[in-house]
Amino acid sequence: MDREIPIEQQRKETMKKRLKVVGVFLGVALVIVVVLITLGDSVKTTDITIKPAERATLESSVSASGKIVPLYEQAIVSPVATKILEVYCNEGDSVDVGQSLLKLDLQTAESDYRRMTDEVSMKKNEIEQAALNNATYLTDLEMKIKVKEMSLSHLKAEVANEKRLDSIGSGTGDRIREAELAFSTARMELEQLKTQLANEKKAHAAAFRSKQLEGSISARNLEAMQRTLDDAQVKAPRKGTVTWLNKSLGTSIGAGEKLAVVSDLTHFKIEGEIPESNSGKLSVGSVVNVRINRNTVKGKISTISPQSQNGMVQFIVFLDDDSDKLLRSGLRTDLNVVYDVKDGVVRIPNGSYFQGPGTYVMFVKTEEDKLERRTVTLGDSNFDFVEVTSGIQPGEEVVVSDMSSYKNKRSIKLK
Repeated sequence: MDREIPIEQQRKETMKKRLKVVGVFLGVALVIVVVLITLGDSVKTTDITIKPAERATLESSVSASGKIVPLYEQAIVSPVATKILEVYCNEGDSVDVGQSLLKLDLQTAESDYRRMTDEVSMKKNEIEQAALNNATYLTDLEMKIKVKEMSLSHLKAEVANEKRLDSIGSGTGDRIREAELAFSTARMELEQLKTQLANEKKAHAAAFRSKQLEGSISARNLEAMQRTLDDAQVKAPRKGTVTWLNKSLGTSIGAGEKLAVVSDLTHFKIEGEIPESNSGKLSVGSVVNVRINRNTVKGKISTISPQSQNGMVQFIVFLDDDSDKLLRSGLRTDLNVVYDVKDGVVRIPNGSYFQGPGTYVMFVKTEEDKLERRTVTLGDSNFDFVEVTSGIQPGEEVVVSDMSSYKNKRSIKLK
């Protein structure tokens, strides 16, 4: 006699059957996924870039950025406080040496120049007058000394005469003493005059040098004012192109304020900058490769700034051919500064895949026309090549285009 199966048990049996079906489906799906991962996807050869690895020399370099600027550039500043009256050219105009660029209001400066000219003339007259006065005064002293010397000679003769008279009984001792006193007094007066003459010569010489110094200072001030007026003519200091010009007519200009910039746009240099972390790889004389529109121009580092600004170190590059037609003022460029040369290294072409030394997942072409995933270690680089330190052998072909969408694939078929 059949016994009725409880409802609870029926439910359990149904659930077991369903779980078995789901398990089968999951197993099949897992197998499919494993097969797909194992077998890999396929990719067209025309959609990727494959390049061979080779053993060759590598110029190790570090990346930097730069800006092309004129090799020679001179700013013209106003030497005086003034204002602009006329403008004779425009930005972009070619100018010759001495060509006028602007006209400034120089009335105040010219008045100062005339005043200083008069001052110099007055100083000259004062020096001439002082020379005459000194000569007259010292000549008078010298004449007094000569007179006193003549008087002293006479008194000396009087003393001798009184002594002679006394020796024959015609003179007296009082007259001898009077004559000797007069002689001694005259001799002291003569010494005083001589000392006064020597002191007066020194004093007058010092005063005269002071006058000459004042005159020299006035003359130098006049020369400086003359140079200021010459500079205020605002003329082109060299042959070149006006790259900036203050054309604000009637506007007040302060002393030292920039008026114009004249540049030589036929010869150029590079103002480069590099992160401070890589600045240790810079050295004066290092070769620099400048990339301009897929072309390369070579140069060398001439100077390196000793200080960093905002985490960047500035340096100047002089180009081997500073008149190359590729050069344009203001153009931003990519720079590669060479800091080492390695011979016999394995290298592959550089590309967007390279983000600096380290470990990468790359795909290498096999003999079965498949791409095999490998772990590769890359080292130094330059614009064109990257050093392979492990994972790839010379002669093997490597995908150097973006394969990030296949990074989890073990292998990929080539179509």
